[in-house]
Amino acid sequence: MPELAGGGQGPRGGRRGDPVAEDAAEVLGVQDVRGASVAEQRAMMDRALRIMPARSEVRVNNQPGFVLHSWPYRETSLILDVFTRDHGRMALVAKGAKRAHSALRPVLQHFQPIALSWSGRGEVKTLTKAEWVGGMLPLAADALLSGFYLNELLLRFCPREDGHAALFRHYMATLTRLGHGEPAGLVLRSFERTLLQETGFAVAFDRCTSTGERVRPEVDYVYHPERGVRPAHASDPSSWPVIGGQSLLDMAQDDYGRAQTAAQSRALMRFLLHYYLQGEPLRTRQILIDLHYL
Repeated sequence: MPELAGGGQGPRGGRRGDPVAEDAAEVLGVQDVRGASVAEQRAMMDRALRIMPARSEVRVNNQPGFVLHSWPYRETSLILDVFTRDHGRMALVAKGAKRAHSALRPVLQHFQPIALSWSGRGEVKTLTKAEWVGGMLPLAADALLSGFYLNELLLRFCPREDGHAALFRHYMATLTRLGHGEPAGLVLRSFERTLLQETGFAVAFDRCTSTGERVRPEVDYVYHPERGVRPAHASDPSSWPVIGGQSLLDMAQDDYGRAQTAAQSRALMRFLLHYYLQGEPLRTRQILIDLHYL
């Protein structure tokens, strides 16, 4: 079980932007501070610290999790964004993790299950232990890019410290399917649907929200982003994809084997993700579109 080395140097402003300031900006609801000066970033951090309520000491041991993203911090450390089974996304500082001989370096890898322990009071907790669990195939080539797409979705849709155990299990299952070479497009559709439902953005795909009636396979429908499934009308916006009832029923059963279901579910997910992200692009999405996976 690798232990962490301590670090005592103060944060630096600098060449790539202060990761602590970026984290504080997220608390303030600022989406991007990379264009701000170091002084402006630190002012954002100070305001965030003032508005954050006092917290009691938190200690968590051996929590299953995955590394979603990391930023350099100080001379030898990293700030990690991790996805855990019971606590959701967490921000952790891994002291000494950048040192050449740190036992954490081979452990804090993407797409590999690890057991994490941490403690602290603030928004960013201190990682106290990390242990590789193993048991999953590494991702390579196109599957690796798909994995980074999953991570970006989690970073954008999951607030910090909001547990989603079912989504965590589905994330593990999705990585396993990608590692075994299953078609990326179908695997990603399944994860997108689960993500939107588990985080409260989407409702049932197999029932009309207004009436509660089950979707009929022979009827065409649209998915109103705020209200769910309803029959298609001629007056619907042209940007709303029309989805056959059978495709919606297939999606609810996580079955994307029919060619029409695969095509219509792809169009529907593109539309919903664009809407819920308010048009802000996902960095990995266009690459996958170019590869015909999305």
